[in-house]
Amino acid sequence: MADREFDEFVRSRSAALLRVAYLLTGDRHAAEDLLQEVLEQMYVRWRRIRGGPDAYARRILVNRSINRWRRRGRRPEAALGDIEVGLPDHSDGVVVRDAVIGALRGLPPRQRAVVVLRYLEDLPVDEVAAALDCSAGTVKSNAARGLDKLRAVLGPILVKEGD
Repeated sequence: MADREFDEFVRSRSAALLRVAYLLTGDRHAAEDLLQEVLEQMYVRWRRIRGGPDAYARRILVNRSINRWRRRGRRPEAALGDIEVGLPDHSDGVVVRDAVIGALRGLPPRQRAVVVLRYLEDLPVDEVAAALDCSAGTVKSNAARGLDKLRAVLGPILVKEGD
């Protein structure tokens, strides 16, 4: 019974959770790895998860993405060597999306998590606070600071796109 419930959860929520993981990490492969780790952890604890699996999954995604960011800051990444880099697609939508992802990467992990969960996942303040284990006021202040930084970085790009 529990296995079927978990399978159904994975089938129905993986795409949305992968989107959150991607927005938190800024990298497709890192997002896939992160989501895989989270789903493995959830499978082991599936019967003990309280308060809904979505909230639990978001909380683990945020915590693990912040931990990955901390680890990466302590250990420099090694170069992969010669890899082919594809030519960038010059369509306007891709340029704006890449700019937004880049701007999100520039935010501190906590602000990035708040912006992703609050505005891109459209969660209410109390659910974001629960996912981050903080107060609603902390969510609001991190959101305000994060949005200010995003506006400063993205303002010129979005103005150009709108012309």
